[in-house]
Amino acid sequence: MRKEQLIQFLGESTLHIVEAMEKIDANAHGILFIADKSGRLQGTVTDGDIRRWIIRSGKLDVAVADIMNKDPKIVYRGEESQAQDYMKKVQVKALPVLDAEGKVTDIILDREDVTEMEKRDMKTLREVPVVVMAGGKGTRLYPYTKILPKPLIPIGDIPIMERIIDKFVEYGVADFYATVNYKKSMIKSYFADLAKEYSIQYVEEDKPLGTAGSLRLIDTEFECPIIVTNCDILIHADYADIYKYHKESGNAITIVSALKNIVVPYGVIHSKENGTVISMEEKPKLSYFVNTGMYVLNPDLLQKIPEDTFFHMTDLTDLLIQEGKQVGMYPISEDSFLDMGEFEEMRRMEKKLNLKSE
Repeated sequence: MRKEQLIQFLGESTLHIVEAMEKIDANAHGILFIADKSGRLQGTVTDGDIRRWIIRSGKLDVAVADIMNKDPKIVYRGEESQAQDYMKKVQVKALPVLDAEGKVTDIILDREDVTEMEKRDMKTLREVPVVVMAGGKGTRLYPYTKILPKPLIPIGDIPIMERIIDKFVEYGVADFYATVNYKKSMIKSYFADLAKEYSIQYVEEDKPLGTAGSLRLIDTEFECPIIVTNCDILIHADYADIYKYHKESGNAITIVSALKNIVVPYGVIHSKENGTVISMEEKPKLSYFVNTGMYVLNPDLLQKIPEDTFFHMTDLTDLLIQEGKQVGMYPISEDSFLDMGEFEEMRRMEKKLNLKSE
């Protein structure tokens, strides 16, 4: 691994977890190796470590030193030929190579990102129903949506809704529901012409019912938690893990939430009474978790949605919180959330998916 590549996998223990998430996004392998200034390995932190910390504590203002694994799996220089077998044995996807002083000299990555066993495991959601909310007009994408419904806007040469469905199909999902309204005949016609291994049942709105109201029109009685997603987002995460977390957490509803970093483009003044300036902060970064528009919810919640009423998913979550029900979140990184709701975000999505040449 070249030096510039190696740097992408290394960070210092003083990094805050938000900064660590950004570096993990950049190397795209879900792990960061923590080393001191001389390059000696101190530990590792994964995207899973960070997610579990956030779920447990809700805190973002901690350094990775507080959550890292201080006893990571390693190989020493000269043992590289054994690394692939060792990675399979200990079930890791990356190993640091250390010299005699404990300094990181290389990172060895698993040759196969997805093994045959993992491919079989990807079918873990085969019995899970997925609802795609595809009834909106997509006013932020006008004038594109004057011609095409938002679910059929292409990202590259594939409509966004098809890309969403294909991602779920990788996990074995075969039963989809699509709530439709605006230009619904075009959506139904497009998917009718596809040779596909899944079925779509259409739930037709006679009038806009919001992001939750149309769920009340589904006449199927679900026996397991359902996944609901907007039709204009792509989530790069382990869908099986999201679903497993929801079932084990005791949540009534789980909101997939993405980190959002906002940089204030000015020097910020901190003051006290009488206008006395106590400090100045140049272009501070604010970090929040935002609602991505993907949810896992228990099937009994559908009965809480009023019939024939405009009702959003946020209304449902507010109702549950008022009732004292457990509402939880599953955090993902900023780069794992792609939203095509606006033109600038569409271009970001295409770039992320390497579709510029299409």
